[in-house]
Amino acid sequence: MAGSDKGRDVRIGSVTGGAVGIGDHNTVSVTNNQGVAGDPAQAELLAAVQTLRADLARFVASDRTAGLDAELVAAEEEIAASGAASPGRLARLRDALAVAGTTVATLASGVAVAESVTALLGG
Repeated sequence: MAGSDKGRDVRIGSVTGGAVGIGDHNTVSVTNNQGVAGDPAQAELLAAVQTLRADLARFVASDRTAGLDAELVAAEEEIAASGAASPGRLARLRDALAVAGTTVATLASGVAVAESVTALLGG
C-alpha cells in the first residue's frame, strides 16, 4: 500500500484554534488557557488553586475539605473557560477557605490561594 501513496502531497495552509493529526496512530493534545496568560494575577490564582487541590488530596476528606475542593474545582474551571474568576466565585472561594480553617492555614498553597483571592477582591 505504501507504494500507492508515492507522489501524493498533503498541504495545510493554516490551523487556527485547533489541532490536526495526519496518519496512523497519531495523538493530538490541545491545552486551552484562554485569556489566563493575559492577567498575571489570575494565572497566579490558577496555579495556587491547582497546587492546593493537590495538597488537599493528601488529607483525609472531611466536609470542610470537600466543600473547599468543590470551590477550587469551580474556580479552576471558570478561569480556564473565561480567563478569570468572577468576584462572586472569589467570594465563595474565600468563604470556603475560611470554613476549612486550620487545615488550609497550615499549607503554603492554602496561604497562596487566600492571598491571591484577597488581592483580586481588592482588600
